[in-house]
Amino acid sequence: MSLTDPTAVPRLRPGVAAERHRGGVVLFDPRSAGRPVTVNAVGLEVAKRIDGRRSLLELSRETGVPVADVAALVAALDDTLLLDGPKWRALIDAPVRPPICIGVYPEDPAGVRRQVRGLFTAPGGPGLPTAPSQSPLGRLRAVLLPHMDYTRGNVTYGFGFKQLFEATDARLFVIVATSHHSPTQFTLSRQHFATPLGVVETDHGFIDRVVRRYGDGLFDDPAAHVPEHSIELELPPLQFLYGTEPVRIVPLLVGSFHEGVEEGRPPAEDDDVRRMADALAAAEAEAGEPVCYLISGDLAHIGPKFDDPLPLDDARLADSRTQDERLLDALTRADADGYFRLIADEADERNICGLPPTYLTLLAARPTAGRVLHYQQFVDPARNESVSFAAAAFYG
Repeated sequence: MSLTDPTAVPRLRPGVAAERHRGGVVLFDPRSAGRPVTVNAVGLEVAKRIDGRRSLLELSRETGVPVADVAALVAALDDTLLLDGPKWRALIDAPVRPPICIGVYPEDPAGVRRQVRGLFTAPGGPGLPTAPSQSPLGRLRAVLLPHMDYTRGNVTYGFGFKQLFEATDARLFVIVATSHHSPTQFTLSRQHFATPLGVVETDHGFIDRVVRRYGDGLFDDPAAHVPEHSIELELPPLQFLYGTEPVRIVPLLVGSFHEGVEEGRPPAEDDDVRRMADALAAAEAEAGEPVCYLISGDLAHIGPKFDDPLPLDDARLADSRTQDERLLDALTRADADGYFRLIADEADERNICGLPPTYLTLLAARPTAGRVLHYQQFVDPARNESVSFAAAAFYG
C-alpha cells in the first residue's frame, strides 16, 4: 500500500485490546493469536481509527500524524498479526498451519524423534510399542492424553500412545482437544498441520460429514487454532510411531462447559453438545474405515498461577489427588455424566480443562469401559502451580 493509496487500511482484528504499560500502551490479542505492539498515546488514537474504512491519508489527516508514521504503524500491526491484513489472511487461509510449539520440542527432526522416544523409554516409561494386541475390554475407541509440555507430561504420553499404537488399526484420528483461547463452543479446521517431522493431513471428507450433520458455526473463529497447542502436541508422537505410513486427523477444539457446571446440568442436555456428539458418530459410521479418538486434555490446575486462593501445601495436593482418583474411577466405567457430576459438585474449583473434550468424546465414541494407564501430579518446586494429568484408554 503506497502512502497515497486511497484504499482503506484493513481493520484491526476483532478482540484486539489495549493496556497501559510503563508509559506506553500495549496493543495485544488476549487470545495470543498475534504478538503485542507498544504505541504511544498518539499511536493509540491512530489504531482506534483503523476500522477498515479509512485510508492512510485519512488516518493521517484525522490524527495529525505524518502519513509515513501511520504507514509504519500499520505495517507493524500487520507484521504482528493484529491487523486483519495480508499476513493474517495468509496465515489463516494457508493450506498448512505452521507449528507454534517450537521450544516445547526441538526445531530439528532428529531432536524431535529423540525427545519423543524418551516419552516411552525414560525411567518409569512403558517402553516402545510392540506387536498389536486386542484388549479383553474390546475394541479401542479412544485414548485420553495430556497436552502438557513433553518435559512434564513425559512418560504419561508414552503410556497413552503405546496403547494407541498396539490396540487400534485406525489411521484416522479425531483429535478432540481443549480450546484454551476461543469463546466458541466448537471449532474445526481444514488446515493440515505441520511439525518438524512433516505434515499431518486433515481429513476433509470427515469434516464435511460433521458439518453436514451439525450445521453452521464450526469455522466462525478463524483465530481459534492459531495459538492453540492442544492439538499440535499430539502430532509428533503420532508421526514418530507411524513413520512414513500416512495418518489423517480431524482437529476439533471444544470450549468451556462452564454454564453446565454452574447449573449442575449435564452438557448432553445442551442442543449443540448433543448435535456435535451425534455428528461425530454419524461421520464415523460413514467413514468406511476404523476411526480412533484422541482426547487432548489435562486434569487439575491448582495454585496461585491459576488464581487458586488455597495454599498449595501437602494437604491440598493430597486432597486434589484424591479428587482426581474419583474422576479416573468414573472414567474406568466410561461414565460421562458421573465424571461431569464430580466436577460440577466441586464447582470446577480445580479447573479440569479436560472436561469438555473428554465428555464429548465419551458421548460420541460410546465406549463401555475404560482403563487408567498412567497418572501424574506435577508440582512446581516453588509451589506456584500444580497440574495433574493421566493417560486412559476406552474400549467398546
